[in-house]
This record gives sequence, C-alpha cells and structure tokens, in this order.
Amino acid sequence: MNLNDVHRGIHRNKKRKRLGRGPGSGQGKTAGRGHKGQASRTGYNMPVTFEGGQMPLVRRVPKRGFHNRFADEVAVVNLGDFEAVFADGDEVTPEKLQARKMARRGFDVLKVLGDGQLTKKLKVAAHRFSKSAEEKIRQAGGEVVVLPGPAPVLRNKNKRVRG
Repeated sequence: MNLNDVHRGIHRNKKRKRLGRGPGSGQGKTAGRGHKGQASRTGYNMPVTFEGGQMPLVRRVPKRGFHNRFADEVAVVNLGDFEAVFADGDEVTPEKLQARKMARRGFDVLKVLGDGQLTKKLKVAAHRFSKSAEEKIRQAGGEVVVLPGPAPVLRNKNKRVRG
C-alpha cells in the first residue's frame, strides 16, 4: 500500500469544529458544553489529573527517592566496548563515541570504566577515568587524556556540618 492510494482518513489541514454557530451546524446553542454548571462557563479548566472526584492516580502512587536536577549528567563507557569499534592507534574522544552511539546524547561528563580487556594502543580522551581503566589503557601502550570539565563535588569528611 502506498500513501497516495489512501483517500479517506488523512487530514493534513483539518478544519476546526465551529462551535455555537446556530442550530443548523449541529453544535449550536450550548456548543457541546451541556446546560449550566462550571464546565459550561468561559475560562473553565479541568486539571489533567482529575478523575471525577476519585483520588487521582498521581496522588495514589507513593513518591520515593530524589532526583537532583542540578547534578552533572555522566555518560559511562567501558573499555571492553572500544575493542571492536576502534583500530590500533586511534584517538577516542567524546564526539567520536557520540557519533558511534556508544555514549548517549546530552551528557556533561564522560567517564571511562575498566570493565573488559583492551589490547589496542589507543589515545583515550575523557573527563574522568576509573583507576582500573587508566591502568589498562597504559598497559596496552595507550595514552590517557583528562579533559577539562565540571569539577567533581568532593566532600570533606573531617569538616563538621552545622545543623
């Protein structure tokens, strides 16, 4: 089936329903709002979560946990993933990882973890490295390049918090 075979059912520029234009229109007089009441008045707006007076699902479901919307979005990549994608002597950058869909879009920080084996000599550039990843890259004869980026938040364990 082709799109040009379909004649009914497709409305690219569908006309809006003209409400309150007399009895001949089929939507005259009360214009589909019924008689009287709050819903018939201009400016009435029902909450999206309203369920007819029943306790809404939004309020019934327990809320747990916390999401810090100000925290840096960290994309994580394992060393084992580099083996199949990059050739010996290649340079691994966040842009190349995004282009090959190995790191998701919209991250602030790229962290390389040491899961898997690395046999190729690669120059890996990222914001953060785990200790094992750094060791494995250097053992394979590669180079570790730490990119400038948002500084990780470090807490001083000796400092007393006033409360």
